[in-house]
Amino acid sequence: MSAPAVLADRTALVTGADAAAGAYVFVQDLRPEAAATVAERIRAAGGAAGAVGGDVSDPDDVAAIVNGLLASHGRVDVLVNNAGLQHVAPIDSYPLEQWNRLLGVLLTGPFLLTQAVLPSMRPQAYRRIVNIASVNGKRGDPGKAAYCAAKHGLIGLTRVASLETATDGITVNAICPGIVDTPHIQNQLADLAAMHGLAKEEALERVYLPLVPQRRLLDPAEIATMARYLASDEARGITGQAINVSAGWIMH
Repeated sequence: MSAPAVLADRTALVTGADAAAGAYVFVQDLRPEAAATVAERIRAAGGAAGAVGGDVSDPDDVAAIVNGLLASHGRVDVLVNNAGLQHVAPIDSYPLEQWNRLLGVLLTGPFLLTQAVLPSMRPQAYRRIVNIASVNGKRGDPGKAAYCAAKHGLIGLTRVASLETATDGITVNAICPGIVDTPHIQNQLADLAAMHGLAKEEALERVYLPLVPQRRLLDPAEIATMARYLASDEARGITGQAINVSAGWIMH
């Protein structure tokens, strides 16, 4: 069954991600071919989508992305900051290059995009910003110094932005996913296993799943469902929140 068109006639900018729900979706990814693939998948399913490359940590790229969408569609109704990456290593040996790279994409990127879209959002009656944070925005995790620091910061950015836009018809919220079954998780298992002295195939079963009450990975569609809701009219009274979708892992 297809998702209901709860965002019909809206224009959404989604970084590093898929989207649906009836909006025109402008998909951004560092790799233009990846963005184009997602946009084509949306169109094949009957939706409307465009694609653009660019680095969300680069102010010039962000300006070009947002200005391009404003030029073609006149507005940005929904911004979903979802671009992500990971590097796992102890603090003692954590490469500064990776630290800067993760903070640039995971924290500076959402700041730059929020800053870029707010001037066009403020005069409108309905606008939404959804930041994809993490349970690691609420807890630490060995080996993930940069990721945890960035996601904690993203929740702080969410709260400040929600206060600064509270009377403008704009809501700003964060979603805090737990362990989602994506390449983002699968690609870090070798480093995670090495951190804990385990075989790669043991990493999830031994390190993470014992912490999750439902003892399962989340489906990406579960995160998308929450994002669609927060972007809808029905969620107009929800702002400044960091909402867990974590199979019970985090309860605060």
